[in-house]
Amino acid sequence: MKNATEITTFILKGLTDNPKIQIILFFLFLAMYLFTVMGNLGLVALVIGDSRLQNPMYYFLGVLSSVDACYSSVITPKMLVDFMSENKIISFLGCATQIFLAVTFGTTECFLLAAMAYDHYVAIYNPLLYSDSMPPSFYVSLIIACYVGGIFHASVHTVATFSLSFCASNEIRHVFCDIPPLLAISCSDTHTNQLLLFYFVGSIEIVTILIVLISHVFILLAILRMHSAEGRRKVFTTCGSHLTGVSVLHGTVLFMYMRPSSSYVLDHDMIVSIFYSIVIPMLNPIIYSLRNKDVKEAIKKVFRKSWFITKVHFHS
Repeated sequence: MKNATEITTFILKGLTDNPKIQIILFFLFLAMYLFTVMGNLGLVALVIGDSRLQNPMYYFLGVLSSVDACYSSVITPKMLVDFMSENKIISFLGCATQIFLAVTFGTTECFLLAAMAYDHYVAIYNPLLYSDSMPPSFYVSLIIACYVGGIFHASVHTVATFSLSFCASNEIRHVFCDIPPLLAISCSDTHTNQLLLFYFVGSIEIVTILIVLISHVFILLAILRMHSAEGRRKVFTTCGSHLTGVSVLHGTVLFMYMRPSSSYVLDHDMIVSIFYSIVIPMLNPIIYSLRNKDVKEAIKKVFRKSWFITKVHFHS
């Protein structure tokens, strides 16, 4: 890559230069990161360990949780180190790796949310044929396709971004390496990169949002045919959780990437990118577990078992 001889490191300017505020932010984001990892890996463990969650719907949820844990781990640990360090430096290769992994997991999550919407439609529209309509070969292929799509999308933008020259400045006004702030400091013509970003992100957003919306239209039709009030309530709860997760993610992604890099000048853009890369992975376990009866029952089962083991151990 030609610009490796021009700039070998970038400086992440971060949220603030105030040491006291940095310490506060360190503990805040450390708590968020620990909650994210424990919450998401806890959901993965529940899906693996509880027999009632052994179906495609919860397999997708388990994969989504693992993606969220990985996504947050790409961004947050480096940010935590920078809060406690004077030299907030990231190497050229480190920056490229961070962008590649972040875009991979972020895009994979978009595809997974669309696959989950289709899975909900199949489960609700014709529950008797659910296992036949979603055999392991099909849902495993869907999960693999989500990852392949994420890797391909990340490869395109990583190669395009790091084929640019960075000779004027190596200071990134951000807490992690992201594409818009890098385009903003490049001394190359970024018109092609902006078009790639617009068309690729736009296409992915349109396709995945359409899949979600069409799936939920059919789900709504299925709800109208239901006679059981309890069944309708359960479906509304499940779909409401999913639509909440989809809306929050896609809203922030559209705001960040469907604009020219020249408009990336305000600090609130950095806050938005922190929201979709750090806050959303933390919120997803809450969104998908607290309103899901099966997941809540699985959590209660774990706590009852832990309490029983502790009680037996105490008495012995």
